[in-house]
Amino acid sequence: MPDPDATRPPVPRPGGRTHAQARVRTGWAPGAIGIAPLRGAGPGSVDWRGSVELDTAHCTVVVVDVEGFGRRSRTNPNRLRVRRGMYRSLERAFAAAGIPWGGCRYSDLGDGVLVLASAEVTKTLFADLLLGALADELATHNGVHPPQERFRLRLALHAGEVSYDEYGVTGSSILHAQHLVDAPQLKRALADAAAVLAVIASDWFFDEVIRHSENSGARAYRSVAVSGGEGAAGAWIRLFAAPTITRPRGLLRARRDPFA
Repeated sequence: MPDPDATRPPVPRPGGRTHAQARVRTGWAPGAIGIAPLRGAGPGSVDWRGSVELDTAHCTVVVVDVEGFGRRSRTNPNRLRVRRGMYRSLERAFAAAGIPWGGCRYSDLGDGVLVLASAEVTKTLFADLLLGALADELATHNGVHPPQERFRLRLALHAGEVSYDEYGVTGSSILHAQHLVDAPQLKRALADAAAVLAVIASDWFFDEVIRHSENSGARAYRSVAVSGGEGAAGAWIRLFAAPTITRPRGLLRARRDPFA
């Protein structure tokens, strides 16, 4: 006899939550800016015996990672507040830079996030405005949270073609950005400095975007060679310290939320 519970819809939990199978994660809606709607998705869409038809889009690739996210001094509630602070800082920084966060596609990495922005979004916004705004937001978060919930970020900037299917996204541009954010040189640079944000830009992104912009602070970047499985690749590192600008008292008080 069939199990009657198997046909019942998910039952809402207290607080408006539902069972896991009923939850839909935002940021991955089909047709989001930078990712075209999937064509031919389904069990028979890929011929494993032959070629694969690629659906691709050119994107600005941003990979963010929280420094020391898993350190033992943090409890799981601490980590949840760090993650919430990371997302809020990113969303507010994107808004301040004029980059539509809701139009980007993002993937949660547990201790970080991968963000893909459409080629229609001007890349100079990332170089000129996003990074400083993000350092500002990080300083605001850290200023109202206990030590275990303060955090610093490593961020990689790159751009290139992204391939996608019914499971998500992949591509050499994403893999390269992920490799950059884990570069030992970037980790050491942040560990040895009183900064809240360490940025590493790919050689392509620096040469094509950052060095041509008069507002990007290109001279503050230093060149490094990042080694990997395919040999050394050029990259550029810059550190952003916590800003010294004092926020309006009302805005700071509004953000003194212990669960922010």
